[in-house]
Amino acid sequence: MDIATIQAYAYFFFTAFLVVVLYAYIYHLYSSQWKGKRDYEKYGNIALHDEIDDQPVEQISKNDDKKVGGKNE
Repeated sequence: MDIATIQAYAYFFFTAFLVVVLYAYIYHLYSSQWKGKRDYEKYGNIALHDEIDDQPVEQISKNDDKKVGGKNE
């Protein structure tokens, strides 16, 4: 086998792998929306409603245990 044949096989398998990953990601998005975990349709207006006084897409509760900069807020 020469290098061109190896490159052709590698290109085909890499493309097929990326197609599988793309469809798995699309399935993940739709299934999580169907289960009610997230509503991705409301994220469609982020570019339209980006002023400082607009409502955020998701409210962040202040008593989450998330650390920012190594300190609890």
